[in-house]
Amino acid sequence: VQLQASGGGLVQAGGSLRLSCAASGSIFSGYVMGWYRQAPGKQRELVAIITSGGSTSYSDSVKGRFTVSRDSATNLVYLQMNSLNPEDTAVYYCNYRSGPRIYWGQGTEVTVSS
Repeated sequence: VQLQASGGGLVQAGGSLRLSCAASGSIFSGYVMGWYRQAPGKQRELVAIITSGGSTSYSDSVKGRFTVSRDSATNLVYLQMNSLNPEDTAVYYCNYRSGPRIYWGQGTEVTVSS
């Protein structure tokens, strides 16, 4: 499975961005795709996940501001990020899991200026 993340950039506090993750290769019917982020000097942390059945889950820090969605027909997963603040600055990675298989995308950088 190959993952290509895009959509990062520089945005002012209070602004919005939408990240996209394109998955290709052997996409099984049962999977979990997610967005993780890693800020400078910090560990990678979970942001949001979505299952192949459409269930979603969010970290407390983004709940109510971020929305994860998917387009199953095109194997695209999105992360709509609203009300961004400087603490959201990080490299965002998309992730695919199906059984024992785990894959990571290359990351897209999000910078939120105050």
